[in-house]
Amino acid sequence: MAELYRLDRIMQRKAGVAMFEKLADIITNYVEVKKEDIKPESRFMEDLGFSSFDFMSMLGEVEEELDIEINPEEAADIRTVQEAVDYLEKL
Repeated sequence: MAELYRLDRIMQRKAGVAMFEKLADIITNYVEVKKEDIKPESRFMEDLGFSSFDFMSMLGEVEEELDIEINPEEAADIRTVQEAVDYLEKL
């Protein structure tokens, strides 16, 4: 049982890394930042230079790329890249 739990945690981490990489690729389409400079703790507005319009536009692209629907009220609470990854993984 413990081995199954450990395997599940490894798979979740890999999925999180893949989501982070995908999101980082999309972020570079909206702001002038190198992909390697995007960190989980990077804040969209303060650190990456997003305007609120850029952020909402990026979320639209994320919806299209991942074929998901993002709740705008919930998205308004997202401040960091990691928060966005966590939110997207729940959808």
